[in-house]
Amino acid sequence: MDNLTHSLVGALIGQTGLKKRTGLAMPALIIGANLPDVDAACFFWLEGQEHLGFRRGITHGPPALVLLPLILAGLLWGWDRWQAKRGKRPEDRVPVHFGWLYGLSLLGCLTHPALDWLNVYGIRLLEPFSSQWFYGDTLFIIDIWLWGLMGFAVWWSLRQEKRGADWQRTGRQALALVLVYIGVQAGVTGVAERSYSQESIEPDIAIASPPPLWSLNRDMIYWSAEEGGAMGMQRIGNMPLSACDLDAARLADSEVDAFLFWSRTPVLDRTEEGAFILGDARFYDPLSRDRFSVEVPAGLCSEPANR
Repeated sequence: MDNLTHSLVGALIGQTGLKKRTGLAMPALIIGANLPDVDAACFFWLEGQEHLGFRRGITHGPPALVLLPLILAGLLWGWDRWQAKRGKRPEDRVPVHFGWLYGLSLLGCLTHPALDWLNVYGIRLLEPFSSQWFYGDTLFIIDIWLWGLMGFAVWWSLRQEKRGADWQRTGRQALALVLVYIGVQAGVTGVAERSYSQESIEPDIAIASPPPLWSLNRDMIYWSAEEGGAMGMQRIGNMPLSACDLDAARLADSEVDAFLFWSRTPVLDRTEEGAFILGDARFYDPLSRDRFSVEVPAGLCSEPANR
């Protein structure tokens, strides 16, 4: 999910009352909810599409989810001590308890892979023990309805807190509504993925992809290794995957290797210039296609004889 959603989840958890457990609880929850995305730094050293095979992996797996909160809690605890020594510690800050600080940092971190799992992009929840991708197909990566619900709830809870009202109850009720919303979306996806029918192909994968705005709708993607890919009854990819020696392409180009490691529904297109381009049916629309595609090295593809 996007970082605003992660941040709002951390803030909303704090507004359930947990932020009173220790000083700097809200920074622990909000920063912790975003912390696994430190893997975005890979853009500084990886080329082209290589980041697709790296992100949502090692920093989203069990060892990182234990160690990253520990680092965060240590930094926040050190910051509090540093402020106290310099006489700049806010007087209204409650005492910092390292155990609670680590627990809340851990809780924030755990919400991150839970949310990332909910979209079609995928996440490797078990790295470094397993590189298997997991997909929830439940929410679009940016869900404006969640923004509205959580943003309003956090604002209203903070407003109630200033007035001396029961702000914690508002936070808990809003968090419960978020879980209900996600549950409804999961149900919509489950029904869609179980009720498809295709006459032309028998797909290996059926994906009910949530659209950006109308979150109760689903864009159905049907994919088979033999056919290459299809969306609904409309063909995606103008060439079969067998037109290219993809094993050789992976050995020849690290970008192709990373792309195919990440890709769930790879498709192949041939441009008017004769280049062969690998894409993914999940991100085939004009807005995202260029960011999720890679060219196959020359000499490894050919026009099928029966076309």
